[in-house]
Amino acid sequence: MLETADPATKVKRARAAARGWRRGDFAAADGSAMPDRPARPAEPELRAPNQMPRRGKGSLHGRIALLHALAHIEFVAIDLAFDMAGRFGAGFAPDFTTDWLAVGADEAMHFALVDRRLRVLGSRYGALPAHDGLWEAAIETAADPLARLAIVPMVLEARGLDVTPAMIARADAAGDSATAAILRRILSDEIRHVAMGTKWFESGCTALGIAPQKYWKNLLSRHFRGELKPPFNDSARQAAGLTRDYYQALAPA
Repeated sequence: MLETADPATKVKRARAAARGWRRGDFAAADGSAMPDRPARPAEPELRAPNQMPRRGKGSLHGRIALLHALAHIEFVAIDLAFDMAGRFGAGFAPDFTTDWLAVGADEAMHFALVDRRLRVLGSRYGALPAHDGLWEAAIETAADPLARLAIVPMVLEARGLDVTPAMIARADAAGDSATAAILRRILSDEIRHVAMGTKWFESGCTALGIAPQKYWKNLLSRHFRGELKPPFNDSARQAAGLTRDYYQALAPA
């Protein structure tokens, strides 16, 4: 999966792999053959986060830029989910692989929805630059499954729970009900994804006999370079099992 660069092919293979795993068509990966970086299409051009152009707010161009950024996040999230299953699945119960392949299939569906919307609006995935910050987090946590769970679903995906409601409100205000409907679907699914991350993180901590909230904060101090910035979508985070005990004390005053 990570060696597939073409977006349309990746979407098809992700969804087929999740179905095949549920049918018992293949065994779990042992983590030994996972690439350091996934294959990427020729477009979009990847830039450092501080080199990305500003998005205009309220205009059609601004909405396209926002959707393109979201499409890239969902595209990379396919690889993140499959890397999670392939790299770390052997260290957990089989349901771990089931969960993360299902996440990968969801992310593929999200990417397809957003890319289709971009095309309706006269653009496409790859038409604008993007940054590779999400995969940098994967590299940072490649040797530690609990660090990966702590950073990717419990910080980066959880941030999506915080910002997506405002994106939905802006789409509704612009009369773009189609985009708003896609964002609502993504938000609903991402609550489940964060819940899976929290569940497996807490399971791993329990197996080691350590307190999850305290260890999560320790892992953030070692592997996460940013800040956890409010406002937080406390209700969505609570629904995902990511209680305030985890993140509230870390937010700047």
